[in-house]
Amino acid sequence: MSAGVSPIPTPPPVAHHPATTVIQPTHGIGRLRLAEIWHYRDLLMLLTMRDVRVRYKQAALGIGWAVLQPVAMAGVLYLFFGVLMGLDEKVAPVPYLVFVLAGVLPWTMFESAVTAASGSVVANAAIVRKVYFPRLIVPLSAAGAPLVDYAIGLGVLLVAMLILGAAWSWQLVLLPLMILSVLTAVLGIGVLLAALTVSYRDFRHLVPFMLRLLFFMTPVIYPVTLLPDALRWLIALNPVGGTISAFRAAVLGTPIDYTAWGVSTLTGLVALALGVTWFQRAERRFADVV
Repeated sequence: MSAGVSPIPTPPPVAHHPATTVIQPTHGIGRLRLAEIWHYRDLLMLLTMRDVRVRYKQAALGIGWAVLQPVAMAGVLYLFFGVLMGLDEKVAPVPYLVFVLAGVLPWTMFESAVTAASGSVVANAAIVRKVYFPRLIVPLSAAGAPLVDYAIGLGVLLVAMLILGAAWSWQLVLLPLMILSVLTAVLGIGVLLAALTVSYRDFRHLVPFMLRLLFFMTPVIYPVTLLPDALRWLIALNPVGGTISAFRAAVLGTPIDYTAWGVSTLTGLVALALGVTWFQRAERRFADVV
């Protein structure tokens, strides 16, 4: 360097600040945070597949349990209610085994998914404490394994219909909409119970009891026509009562009570709105109390 020439000053290093994520409260439909849940869809799929694998890992029958459980339950109900209590004659000419299996299948999915969702946040306490992600993903993923079981059980139901001589109906195309109605009720009730279970662990014991009561208030083993007209509105207000009746009617090819199905779906939507609202208000305390 020549004498008298000043060196070119080196500019100071530019500081790179990490991106800041601002979490703000949401209102109305925004409480669902659909865009954020979609952004974390890979995590949702990962948790769902983990639950599916854990469900059948090291099980001798493996995925066969998805077939055995609804078939065994339908068989027991057929023996006690169809044969011993004479309900077989009350649903004739429809085979009572198909009748009860068409009710057991959506009910089993509902019961399993609500039970799994209610304890999902507590079961995933390790990641809830350490990592940020939309907490709604946890109860949402809990419905994945029961949904897989339902898909397998539906195949069993269709085969049973062929074996027992029950004809398929065009109304089967409505089954996806009916399962969507059941899932709405599952998410609403499951999300609410998931938040409540974090704060009050008594719900781990209360949920099975509540589901047993709801089972007998749902037309799984009996037709709605056996109830007095004054009590049938209770079935419609049941978040899955009208939907399960519609599911069975679609399978058997009998007239669908669209009014009862619509009221049950509306009840499920109300439960979803209440469940998400409560969950979003309670989740800020999850990391402290879970």
